[in-house]
Amino acid sequence: MSTSTIAPESVPVVAAAVRPSPPGSRIARWRGGARHLVPVLFLLPTVLVFGLFSWWPIIRSLLLSFQQTNLVEPATWVGFDNYQTLLDDPLLGKAVTNTLVFTGLALLIGFPLPLFLAVLMSELRRGAGLMRVLVYLPVAVPPVVAVLMWKWFYDPDAGLFNEMLGKVGLGPYPWLQSADTAMASLVVEATWAGAGGAVLIYLAALASVPTELYEAAELDGASVRRRLWHVTLPHMRPVLLIMMLLQVINTFQVFTEPFVLTDGGPEDSTVTVLLLIYRYAFVSGDYGAAAALSVSLAAVLAVLSAIYLRLTRAWGTK
Repeated sequence: MSTSTIAPESVPVVAAAVRPSPPGSRIARWRGGARHLVPVLFLLPTVLVFGLFSWWPIIRSLLLSFQQTNLVEPATWVGFDNYQTLLDDPLLGKAVTNTLVFTGLALLIGFPLPLFLAVLMSELRRGAGLMRVLVYLPVAVPPVVAVLMWKWFYDPDAGLFNEMLGKVGLGPYPWLQSADTAMASLVVEATWAGAGGAVLIYLAALASVPTELYEAAELDGASVRRRLWHVTLPHMRPVLLIMMLLQVINTFQVFTEPFVLTDGGPEDSTVTVLLLIYRYAFVSGDYGAAAALSVSLAAVLAVLSAIYLRLTRAWGTK
């Protein structure tokens, strides 16, 4: 029986599978580019909206600070004259001083109070949910409504505070009518209105502290104060640093309270930088000076934020 051999060249070669395109081919490059283009297409509407309503007003304000215009007729380029107008205004120094005073009092009162309330609420075994609702409730009230309510509280004749103090033989006190008490009265209202959000943030930060550390501290006989100082606060450093910076930025931009409660009085004791910007733009019609002061305030806050983050970077990561 003979054995026949088949020549290798007689067997047909069939390519059943399609080879992937080489990495350097045109199709592969198109596919890779399309894959990276899809996220960009999804982000494009958000970027356009953000640029139109956030970055363009900033650029427009910067240009407006070098112009003289009433927003109706064509603008006139005046260079640094608007900034010189600010320096020549004697009320600018008063507004800056008042803003710094407000910021200092707000940090002194409004920064530790939410932290204290959060620590206190974290120790509650009953009624914690109700307390959170009550603490956050002022945040849900529209700012102007809240300020008008406090304006009635501070009324020297029929206000709630003087009525309550009058029952124990105290008062009446000119809360908003005296330059000695007006700024402190604004700080109290602002603290009441904004503390709720900070309390919730601190409660979330407290929940992230490992319970094992508290248990170990209790076994070592640490008191509540020592547990707070050596366990709680070190773990909350990043949150505390960010909250401090945000509060400084917010208090530098205070406007609603002095505008509605005192309109900058008495004797310009509550005129703030933002209230002065409002007066430049909508009372005097000097939009160039208003834009110049806005740009100056933004620059100061940017520099302060950069310095603050630089100085606290190492402390926040320990």
